[in-house]
Amino acid sequence: MAEAELPHPRDVFRLIGHEGPEHAFEDAYGRGRLHHAWLLTGPEGTGKATFAYRAARRLLGAPHAKSYGVLGSDPEHPVSRQVSARSHPDLLVIERMGEDGKMRKSIPVDEARKLADFFAKSPASAPHRVAIIDPADDLNVNAANAVLKTLEEPPPRGVIFLVSHAPGRLLSTIRSRCRRLLFRPLGLEATAAFVRDHTSANPEEALRLARMSGEAPGRALALAAGSAIALDDAAREILLRLPDLDEAAALALTDRFRGGEGAANFSLFLERLAERVHEMARERASARIGGLDPWAQAWERLTALPREVEALNLDRADALFTALRDLRIAARA
Repeated sequence: MAEAELPHPRDVFRLIGHEGPEHAFEDAYGRGRLHHAWLLTGPEGTGKATFAYRAARRLLGAPHAKSYGVLGSDPEHPVSRQVSARSHPDLLVIERMGEDGKMRKSIPVDEARKLADFFAKSPASAPHRVAIIDPADDLNVNAANAVLKTLEEPPPRGVIFLVSHAPGRLLSTIRSRCRRLLFRPLGLEATAAFVRDHTSANPEEALRLARMSGEAPGRALALAAGSAIALDDAAREILLRLPDLDEAAALALTDRFRGGEGAANFSLFLERLAERVHEMARERASARIGGLDPWAQAWERLTALPREVEALNLDRADALFTALRDLRIAARA
């Protein structure tokens, strides 16, 4: 299967399945009751950031293009071109990606402090000034407090979009100052169809990716680009062989965890392994098969391990064999 192309949300001009949130925003905008802060919640990959850029283009002056949906704008309009080029003077985007192109562990306070300076100025060429924080979940403690200060003093003609995959991680005082829009999963069949339209996946692969993604189309494309099918197959083979372990195969697997994409592959593999362990434990519970505690402990370890490895800069190969040891212990219990 060829890898999926993953355009940045600023370059996506169509959004399917979220007419409700779009109509809610359009209605508030049309009636002159536009809230200064919008919290966009729902699973990762459901289209929240795409929505934020669609709404931003409209607020920045791009006229409605009906063929692109409720909040659609023409990709060739000057505003759309400026947003795609990251050159619009009235749009500020705060994200984990640094200016050097490297992903930071969190969004630092210096980034969040840009909001105050940005909104202190009048719009340069648009009806509004717009900021997008993607995702707001990645704000560190000091950055979150800096954002809160801006929310406490709403800027005139300023609108902030906060993308959040896990709103429970945000300060309650941030959540209370935003109007929330919920983005639900698209549905299994619709997500599979989306994958088929944007990749060379066959129907079976598309359905697997749709299930793995939690029916979130953007997440499904990211999984396709990250070789999720191959990593999921490897996770299945490991579990089928337990308590035995093919160490040569496990060592070969660690080759995927090196280099620039190593961290993403490592996290994705452990995610697939954890999901399969969870399914196994659920099936054992339904069949009233004992010995669930070791599997529950192994699942908890698998879900926590990627964060520990990143935070402590641990060797991924060593971490993998530690996780496999826990699985072998559970299989023997």
